[in-house]
Amino acid sequence: RSNQAIAEDRVGRAMGSLRVLNSYWVGEDSTFGFYEVICIDPHHNAIRNDPKINWICSAKQKHREMRGLTSANKKSRGLGKGAKHCKTIGGSRHASWKRRNAEEMHRKR
Repeated sequence: RSNQAIAEDRVGRAMGSLRVLNSYWVGEDSTFGFYEVICIDPHHNAIRNDPKINWICSAKQKHREMRGLTSANKKSRGLGKGAKHCKTIGGSRHASWKRRNAEEMHRKR
């Protein structure tokens, strides 16, 4: 996992009531790298009433950063589009390997 994904994870643990949307690189010095993490309050009325962002208010969006659903985490999981990501079609490397190597048989033989 990248340092950006670890930063999102730490913020998600510290701010449990907020939802992590995404993050971006801010700067670095000789010791540390700095990222800004965008958090959203799902109980705020402006968020709940906005049709573009109210998807994040649903309960299944809790702790997206822990489950690898932010863009920094998706990069480390190898998910994406295009020729480079053909090994992860189906959710993960393991899922695609299992689908390709499993032998399908009819129920009644």
